[in-house]
Amino acid sequence: MNPAAKITAFVATLTASFGAAYGIGAAVGTGAGTTGSPERAEHAGSAAPHTDESREERPAGGLQITEGGYTLDLRTPRLEAGQRGELRFAVRDRAGDRVTEFRREHGKELHLILASRDLATYRHLHPTRAADGTWSTPVELPAAGAYRVFADFTPADSNAEDLTLGADLAVSGPYKAAELPKPARTALVDGYTVSLNGNLRPDAPERLTFTVRKDGRPVTDLQPYLGAYGHLVALRAGDLAYLHVHPEGSTKPGPGVSFTATAPGSATYRLFLDFKHEGTVRTAAFTLASGGTARTPGTTAPSDEHGHGH
Repeated sequence: MNPAAKITAFVATLTASFGAAYGIGAAVGTGAGTTGSPERAEHAGSAAPHTDESREERPAGGLQITEGGYTLDLRTPRLEAGQRGELRFAVRDRAGDRVTEFRREHGKELHLILASRDLATYRHLHPTRAADGTWSTPVELPAAGAYRVFADFTPADSNAEDLTLGADLAVSGPYKAAELPKPARTALVDGYTVSLNGNLRPDAPERLTFTVRKDGRPVTDLQPYLGAYGHLVALRAGDLAYLHVHPEGSTKPGPGVSFTATAPGSATYRLFLDFKHEGTVRTAAFTLASGGTARTPGTTAPSDEHGHGH
């Protein structure tokens, strides 16, 4: 796939792509969770533009529970904050039957993203599928509130390249909304310092380079995670429009991890960058306001393949 992925915000498009180099450069903030998936150069969910006579564009990925004849059937609409539970769901076709055959993308048949509406909590999960098409995964979410569940997949019998369906999840418990973090150019993630070089601007491509350092020294030996040296999920604040991008092909250690992004107007986006070093996957989360402002969230805890962290 082309290293630029489009995420359509009703009538606007966000393009993002990772560069081939990785290791050092500059980043944006910190947050929590984990991501991962390999070989596909980028993953824009249902972000490809619709080209009918009306020239209307498809909604951004994750904004719909049904698209292209497929529906996300969330069987666990509610969880308890701070308690380990099981999230169950299925993908159904036009006939209402559970889908049981999927194309493998980045080593997995389906990628599941969980994010709180205030974008303070993020998880990238890899659920397991039963023979009857029911998916399940253990999950523990730290805070109460409204969450969005994104199922990122491609049915085996579909002409669609990627689909991202979204559904709401309620997490009960005492609730206090979190604010988006304040601007900063560096962030600490489990002893690592991630820095940002570049800005996000509306309607113009801009190069963002991520630098990872530990003990003041550049990290030049990042390890592949699910086939790639970096993974990026971008969620638009307000409606949580979804974009998932990866580096194109296999890359070797270089001077930085880079991607190019074009923001569709003046909006704020939350970016979650996953990187793996010394056997552990960590996620740095970033708040970017199109127009050139970078906001850093604070710190994140290390996270495993199931996205534990904040």
